[in-house]
Amino acid sequence: MNKHITSLISQYFGKFASCEFTPWFQKIVNQSYVSLMGLDMSEFHSPSTYKTLNKLFTRKLREPRHFSLDSSDFISPCDSLISECGDMDEDYAMQIKGMQYKTDELLGENFSKEEKKAVHNGQFINFYLSPKDYHRYHIPMNLRVLKVVHIPGKLYPVNMPSLKKRLNLFIENERVVIKCETLDKKIFYMVLVGALNVGVMQVAFEPRIKTDADAHEQSVYEYEELYLNKGDDFGCFEMGSTIVIISEENMFDLLVAGGKSVRYGQTIAKYRE
Repeated sequence: MNKHITSLISQYFGKFASCEFTPWFQKIVNQSYVSLMGLDMSEFHSPSTYKTLNKLFTRKLREPRHFSLDSSDFISPCDSLISECGDMDEDYAMQIKGMQYKTDELLGENFSKEEKKAVHNGQFINFYLSPKDYHRYHIPMNLRVLKVVHIPGKLYPVNMPSLKKRLNLFIENERVVIKCETLDKKIFYMVLVGALNVGVMQVAFEPRIKTDADAHEQSVYEYEELYLNKGDDFGCFEMGSTIVIISEENMFDLLVAGGKSVRYGQTIAKYRE
């Protein structure tokens, strides 16, 4: 099976971004990217200190951000734009206003009907990370990871123009679906969605997942005692992309709206304990 053109483009871009050029040229590459994309580097090291463009993309915060430790405060996992959020109708969520998709299809064939039905009529939040954003993602509340599924796919852009014109964009693209359980046994899913030039999605707790590779079959990983804490850094996109969170019905009181920008650590919802 031949790789889709979007995957090939992403792989070639990834090779360029991972090249370590001579220091003077790398400095030009990095500073040009910062200027072109308008990166705010105030929380990070100087652009010239990153030895590849990819290391600049996946930069870590110089100092940890503070966030609420209250168990009812659900924090944003990333810096992003909320492209859409709200209540689902059965398993229909919004890709963007006026364009629906089925979350059953987003989760894929390796989740049972019962697993999918658990979040019917629930809530969803779509986080769009642009190329200028901090690309790492964090755990939004104390949780247990039950299952992870890597679904190979295409790598169409997930920016706002693409969201408006390509139906089922999230479903067509490569993604990593993480089934999470709260400490009082409620279920939600975090879905990492790949995009053009963002084929690589790192999942720190599961190094066997190799995205933007030559895999054509879905891979399933299940866990007994994998607990993660609010704020834990569990990986990154190698540029910008999308995270979708889907939860059980009436699990949260959302404090954000579509079209609003959020930052990792910001309380975006109240968890109904």
